[in-house]
Amino acid sequence: MHIFVGLHSWCVPDKLFLPSAIFMVNIQRLLFSFLSSNLPTQVPLHPEHASVPAKSVAIVGAGSAGLAMLKTLLDLEQFTHGGWKAVLFDERESVGGIWLPDQNDVSPPAIPQTPLYPRLRTNTPVPSMTYPEFPFPPGTPLYPSHEHIEAYHLRYAKRYNLLDSIRFKHRIHKATWQGSPDEGQWDITVSGEDGQLQIERFDHLVVATGNNHIPHIPVWQGQDEWLEKVPVNRTRTIIHSVYYRKPEAFSNQTVLVVGNGPSGRDAAQQILGIAEKVYYSFRHAGEEVAGVIVKPEISHFTEEGLIFVDGTKLDPDVVILGTGYEMLKPFLTEGGVLDVDLLARDNSTIYRGLVTNARYIFPLYRHILSLDPKYPTNALAFIGLPSAIANCPSDYAQSLFAAHAIVNPSILPQRHVLLQELALQEERVRAAGLHPYLNGHKMLNGTSSDYQDELIEFLKEKNAIPDEGKRYVEQWRRDIFTYQYMKRGWARIEKLGIGADWTRGVETEAEWADVMRRVNEWQKRWETENDIEFKVDYELAG
Repeated sequence: MHIFVGLHSWCVPDKLFLPSAIFMVNIQRLLFSFLSSNLPTQVPLHPEHASVPAKSVAIVGAGSAGLAMLKTLLDLEQFTHGGWKAVLFDERESVGGIWLPDQNDVSPPAIPQTPLYPRLRTNTPVPSMTYPEFPFPPGTPLYPSHEHIEAYHLRYAKRYNLLDSIRFKHRIHKATWQGSPDEGQWDITVSGEDGQLQIERFDHLVVATGNNHIPHIPVWQGQDEWLEKVPVNRTRTIIHSVYYRKPEAFSNQTVLVVGNGPSGRDAAQQILGIAEKVYYSFRHAGEEVAGVIVKPEISHFTEEGLIFVDGTKLDPDVVILGTGYEMLKPFLTEGGVLDVDLLARDNSTIYRGLVTNARYIFPLYRHILSLDPKYPTNALAFIGLPSAIANCPSDYAQSLFAAHAIVNPSILPQRHVLLQELALQEERVRAAGLHPYLNGHKMLNGTSSDYQDELIEFLKEKNAIPDEGKRYVEQWRRDIFTYQYMKRGWARIEKLGIGADWTRGVETEAEWADVMRRVNEWQKRWETENDIEFKVDYELAG
C-alpha cells in the first residue's frame, strides 16, 4: 500500500466534457467492432519472427517523435554492435506524421490521416522546432508552409539512415503484454499492405503516434433538432477542423468557428473574405482575427439557431469545431493496456493500470514511462505527449531519457518513488490553478525548457550520458520566448518580398538565432519610430 503515499484523490465533474464523452464511447465501440468484424483471420507467427534478439523495441509512428526515438536507439552501442533490434511501424507511405499530406478526401465517420490543410503555415519560427544540431536549410522562411516541415523530417531520416528500420504501410491493431511485473514481452498485432495480420514480439514498446488524430467533438443541447429542421434553400452543417481543407468550400456562407486554438484561428482567417460572414466563438479570451465577429461560447441550439451564453442568437450555415483532439490510443485499448474512463479525475484508478480520460494518460513518469504495475517501468514509453512545447527538441530529450531507461533500467528509482514524484508534479499543476487531469500533458507557462533540461540532467546524474557543462536547451531557444515583435516583423518582411535576403546562406543554429534576433529588433524599431502599438498576438509556449 505504500505506493499510494503522496497520491491524491480529486473527483471534479466536468459537464462540458460529458456530451463528448458519450460520443467518444460510441465511436470507440464502432471502431473496435469494425476492427474485429472486418479484419482478416489472424495467421500464425512467421518463422522469421519466431525468435527475436535478446532485446527488441517496437516504435509506433514515424512523425517527429518516432524518428527521434529511433535515432537515439540506433546511436546506442547495444543497437550498433550488441545485436539489439529497433523497428518503427507507420501506417503511412513516408515519414512526417501529421506533416505528411493526406490525398484522400474522407467524410465522417472516417477520420483523415492528418488534419493538415493546404494553406497551413507554422505559427512558431522553425529554428525553435529543430532537432539539436540539425537546422533547416538556408533560404527556409522563418514561418514556412508545411512542405518545408515535411521535407525536414525526410531529410533527417535520410541523414541518419533511419529509413531501413522503418516499415511503412504497416498498421498496429493491438498490443498486449504477456508477462509479469518483472519480465515479459509485447505481442503486437500488425498488418502490412496485404492486409494479413501477424503477431510480432518485442521486449519494449514506444508509442509515438501524435496527439492530433481523433477529434474532440462537443455536443450541445438541441443541435440535432437544429440540423434536422433546415429551412428551404439553406444548409446546416457541423464539422470538425480535422476535415477542413480549402476555404473556397465556404463561399457565400455564414460560418461560425468554435475554439481559440491555432486551427480555429487559421480557418477563420482563411475563410474571411470568401464566406459571407465569419464569427468566432471561444470560452476564454484568445487571439482575435481582424474582420471576424467575436462571440462568447455556445449555450445551446434551438430549431431556429444557436444561442450564445450572453443570450445573442445566430443561425449559421456551417459550424467548424476547432475543439482539439482526444488523447486516445485505440490499439492499446484493444489490447487491454490502456483503459478509457472519460470521467476519471484522480489517480485512484492506479489499481486498474494505465488510464486515459481522453485528455490525460496516467500514471506516466515525466509524461513518458508507464507506471502500470503489471509490467516493468521501462516496458512501455510514450514520446511526444507534451503540448505547448517545441516538438523536435522535446521529442529528442524524451527519447534520450526513454532509450537509456530501456538499455539500463537500473537508472530508474523504484516504482513507488516515481509515483510520488508524479504526485508532486500534479500538485504543481494544481498550485498554478489548473486541474492536472484536465490540463493533461500541456506544459505550464515558462516550464517547457526546464522540463527538457531536467530530463537530460537526470541522465547526467546517473552517468548515462556525459556532462559537457551546458544545458540541453540552448540560451537562444529560451530567448525566442521574449521576441514579441518577431512574427509581425517576418510578416512585414514577406509583404515587402525580402524574405530571401534575410535567410540566404543561413546554415548554422547560431546564424538562425541571429536572424530571429535581428528580425525582432528590426520590427521593434519600426513600430517605435512610427508610434505603432499592437496587442501582443504571439506567444511561444515557454
